[in-house]
Formats: sequence, structure tokens, C-alpha cells
Amino acid sequence: MDAHITDAYIDDFARFIKASPSSYHAVAEAARRLDEAGFSRLDETSEWPAAGDGDQAASEPAASARNYVVRDGAIIAWLTPAGATKTTPFRVLGSHTDSPGFKLKPKPTIANRGWLQAGVEVYGGPLLNSWLDRELELAGRLVTHDGREHLVRTGPYLRIPQLAIHLDREVNLGLVLDKQRHMTPVFGVGHAGDLLAHLAHLAGVPAWDVAGYDLLTADTQAPARFGKDGELFAAGRMDNLSSVYAGLVALIAAAERSPAEQQHISVLAAFDHEELGSESRSGASGPLLDDVLSRIGAGLGATSSERLQAYAASWCLSADAGHAVHPNYPERHDPVNTPIAGGGPLLKINANQRYATDAFGAALWARACERAGVSYQEFVSNNAVPCGSTIGPLTATRLGIRTVDVGVPLLSMHSARELCHVNDPVALSAAIGAFFAGA
Repeated sequence: MDAHITDAYIDDFARFIKASPSSYHAVAEAARRLDEAGFSRLDETSEWPAAGDGDQAASEPAASARNYVVRDGAIIAWLTPAGATKTTPFRVLGSHTDSPGFKLKPKPTIANRGWLQAGVEVYGGPLLNSWLDRELELAGRLVTHDGREHLVRTGPYLRIPQLAIHLDREVNLGLVLDKQRHMTPVFGVGHAGDLLAHLAHLAGVPAWDVAGYDLLTADTQAPARFGKDGELFAAGRMDNLSSVYAGLVALIAAAERSPAEQQHISVLAAFDHEELGSESRSGASGPLLDDVLSRIGAGLGATSSERLQAYAASWCLSADAGHAVHPNYPERHDPVNTPIAGGGPLLKINANQRYATDAFGAALWARACERAGVSYQEFVSNNAVPCGSTIGPLTATRLGIRTVDVGVPLLSMHSARELCHVNDPVALSAAIGAFFAGA
């Protein structure tokens, strides 16, 4: 990897992470960057322009071919080549914007033995102990009575304090955390305090006007490079902002090429709620991707049969984080397939289709990495340690689009602060760029 390219990528990736403490903020930051790159935001409640519509369509097809749509904490953006037809296939990069943590409950302000605490509910599958003794923030959205959304973030405001060793002499023999009793953060002292009023103040709205909210915790420690030659990178939410950012960079770079060079429609799909199973209107099990691809096809004049033809020739690259071999727990990994940090992005394989990769997908990924000039590594789980899953099988099941699972190798996945090698996110984005270019 070119050191200057890596430095610039990691520096900007860190800025993206800092701007994205929640799925809603990640979408807002992605939308801001897409706006700067000349993409047009479309409203799901309005009619979308047909292919060739617009004042610039004839003379500047590239500008009129860049669009995106936002649904809650999810965003889909796409590039349509000037010569797209009713059966032009799609190249989809699938990812997700959410990360494990804690979500604010109703009636969230708790006065308890002289402390003010925030009532929270576990979101997804966080590595609980990693959230202890960290300065956390709340981030997400408030919705007022008029139905308007207001993004808000507190900065450092909460902390989940661990019990001192003097009060639990056996703690180092095994820490057991009760999700209800032990994971309630503190944010002040006394008996008077209103967490929602503070959030409303930060958002610039009256507290009485807040009718609903979706607020989650995020670690406030800044991303950082460290280690020998600064080759290691630590940050929160790399599962899965590493893939969202990689796809965003690759799509914006693809937009700088003439759409006439492309034989497909390039799509970035960043879903929400993957950590919960993806079953929501903005998750990969919901209708979002099919809704958007169908409307793109309708704009090209495609019938339902022609849309299915396009799907049959399409590909989805499901990009989610994976596991690097852990030097302290090597027995938890497959003894032969042991991907290392810095060895390149992963091709994720599972016999039980927890990942959607098959032989054709492996060949596609090999071509993309070869075209990008990067190496890749195969990941498969230890037979005694079942793996999780991704949006890959969901997308393949819902749409019938051939799908391959890939991602950046991490240590400490689902920790409040995860770890990777600086070269791997850069290589992932380069391979996605080759995928968008038609490898």
C-alpha cells in the first residue's frame, strides 16, 4: 500500500467515524459527502424522474445519473450509466450503519442513591465489559410533535462505572455482568435532573415538544493509530462503518468516471438494524433495497419480467467486518485458515450459508482484488465455534441476486473500541472500486 494513500484514507475514515456516533448521523454524513459529489437526494414520497428526464440529461448524463435516498438510519445511493437499458444489471455494495451498544429507554432519568442514571436497553450484542469505565455520549434523533427529525449528540456525558476490586476480590477470576443491574450509566449526582430536557436543549427544541426519540450510546474516545510504524488503528463502530465508508469512497470515485464506461448500475446500500437481525423497514430483511431497485427499473421503463432479468445478471458484495486470528485465543479459529491483520480484506465462507459466498462469488472477489492490486484472505469458522451472519444471505434470499460476503479483519469485534490494520480498510475500498468498475 502507498503510505500517502493509506495516511489520507485513514485520516478521513477517522473523521467519518467521529461524525457518525449513530446510524442517523452516519447517514447524514454520507448524504453530506454525496451532496458535495453532485448526487441528488430523492424523496420516497415523490415521483422520481425517469431516465433521461431533467435539464442536464442530454448534455450532462453523468450529473443526472447520481442519486440517493434516505430511509431513517439507512441510505442507498446509485450511479446510472448514460446508456442504461431496461435490463441493465446492478452492482450492489451492501453494508450496515448500526453498531452494538445501548439504547435509551422511556422515562430515562433515574435517581438512585444520590446518583443520576440513564435507563438504557441493550442494543444488539455488545461486548459488555468493554463499555465499562468509558466516557460515553448519547446520539441519535429526536422527533417533535410536528413529525420533524432533529439529530442530536451530547458529547462525553455518561459512564458505566465498574465495581472497585476492593468490593469484589474475585472479579479477576471471572467478571459476570447483569444487563439490567450493572450496565446503567451515571451522568450526575443529586435527585434533580432531566436527561430528555438536556437533549432537547442541545437539539434546539422545547422539551415539551419531544414526542419520540431513538438515542444510542457511543464511545467518545477519538480514533487513533498506534503500534509499530503506526500500522494499527483503533476506533468504535468499525463494525460496520469500515464497509460503509469504503463503499462511499468507492462510489464517489466511480462517479468521477464517465457512466458510459459502466455496463451496470453501481449501488451503495447501507442498511440499519443489522445488529438486531435486519427485520425493519430500513433493514436488509425489509423492502428497502427492492423498493429502490424497482423504482430505478421503472424509471428505465422496465417491466417486472425485465427487472428480474436485471436481477439475474446482478451482483451484491455484502461487506461486513470479520475476524482476524487472535494471538491470545488461537484455538477459537480454524487451524488452517487464519487471516492476519494487514493481510488484506476477507472472503467470508460458510458451509451452512451464514455467509452467501459460493464458487462464483469467490471468483468475482478474486478478479476484483487482482484488478485493484490487493491481496485477500479466506475466512472460515472453527467447526466448534459457530459464526454469526450478515446481510448477504438476506439479500440473496429476498432478491435472488448472487451475493458474496467480504470484509475487513478485526480484533475485538462488538467491543466499544475495535482494532484493525491500517492497510485493510484501504484495500477493501480499492477492491470495491474494482467491483464497481466491472471486475
